[in-house]
Amino acid sequence: MPRALREVPRTVWLLAAGQFFNMVVAFTFVYFFVYLTHERGLSVAQAGLISGIGGAGQVAGNFTGGWFGDKYGHRRVLLVGSLVSGAGVLALPVLPLALLYVVPGLGQYAGGCVRAANGALVAVTVPEGARRQGFAVMRFAANAGFTAGPPLGALLIAHFSYAVLFVVDGVGTLVFAAYAARVLPARGAGRAAAGEPGGPGVFASLRRRPTVVALLAAVLVTDLVYRQQYVTLPVDLGRNGLDTGFYGWLLAVNGGLILLLELPVTLALRGRRPLRIVGSGVLLVGAGYGVLALGVGAGTAVAMMALLTAGEILYKTTATAYVADSAPAHAQGRFQSLYSGVSVSGVVLAGPLGGALYEGAPGALWPVCAALAGLAGALLLWAGRGPGGGPCPCGTIARGEREECRLASAGPARLGSHS
Repeated sequence: MPRALREVPRTVWLLAAGQFFNMVVAFTFVYFFVYLTHERGLSVAQAGLISGIGGAGQVAGNFTGGWFGDKYGHRRVLLVGSLVSGAGVLALPVLPLALLYVVPGLGQYAGGCVRAANGALVAVTVPEGARRQGFAVMRFAANAGFTAGPPLGALLIAHFSYAVLFVVDGVGTLVFAAYAARVLPARGAGRAAAGEPGGPGVFASLRRRPTVVALLAAVLVTDLVYRQQYVTLPVDLGRNGLDTGFYGWLLAVNGGLILLLELPVTLALRGRRPLRIVGSGVLLVGAGYGVLALGVGAGTAVAMMALLTAGEILYKTTATAYVADSAPAHAQGRFQSLYSGVSVSGVVLAGPLGGALYEGAPGALWPVCAALAGLAGALLLWAGRGPGGGPCPCGTIARGEREECRLASAGPARLGSHS
């Protein structure tokens, strides 16, 4: 094992193993829309509204989970959120129509809180200088689980029923909660995640960290653009003669490249300036959509996905770690919640905004996406400017960002010994 990975505490490896299992069985959301329209006989409009409520719940959970964690402990938020989420999935087959507008949204809200708690637990458990690889391990586990999950879900539907699918997902989530309760120390990560009382509020802390504000703004715009691959891209591919099989193959390329490259790339670049890496990744996302602006075909679609994947590999893990390294100890969860929330904001925004633009001016969609990501990437490169040189002593922030380094060094305690 590379020395850099040995710096990741045992607790994070155990949590990553649980994350892998949880993502393998977390296939309900993939087939939920089809279930509502086919199995429950709802109209596309009704299913869309229910799915939209669930997406809003997910985003809200990401934004608020860290706030609960700073007060009550992130371990506790992860456990309670997993229990609520698992129970909600188990109840789906027997819910009356009226409750379908309520329970899935609550379940996804709880799931969003779990995601924020996961990020905060990594942030407070991994010492400064090793957080990039800590978050990369978690992302690798989640992506590997998601790669295996949907095909398994399809087999369950084909050979059994949607009810069995929901039972496996719900029970699996409850098993993950029991596993996490066992492997996460009740004292150490769970307790320290609540931070120390006092200290400036989160918005006062953000005012002292303008580069974090710039990153949050850039990621908000980037996620709106990034998630067009799930909403308007398949529609445009279909209009240009490329069927769903081709689209599924594109997504498989994305997942395969991430599994193959993200962890080694993160390790190789861990000593480089984080905002330069994130900005370069966002620019690659814009470049991908810029290729589509030249014309939509098999070749440009493959080039687009390759660039988009390269951008994702560069920006997602590094951005998450940068927020953690910049957060004060008492607000680590809230900083992670802010990042988690903006990083999934496209779940709610991408469909309505991208769809409206595509409907009104289909030829403008990809140039606009390229321009927005280009501006966001340029903002991050500007925010990360500074005199040349290697990484600062903490190993995470460039010498040109010395104030951010000082703030990060005063941040979360090193809790690796509690793993």
